[in-house]
Amino acid sequence: MRELSSSWKRWAGLVLLIIGLAFVAMGINANEVARVWHKATTLCLECIGIG
Repeated sequence: MRELSSSWKRWAGLVLLIIGLAFVAMGINANEVARVWHKATTLCLECIGIG
């Protein structure tokens, strides 16, 4: 099997980074940050026995 060239790996990484940033932006736009933060704090408080 051929190895991928360095420039191909760089472009693939850049494309994946752009896709990831697009998904992050869509999540922020859909107010997912507040939901995730609420779930994370609830889970954390349950783990230490407060919530």
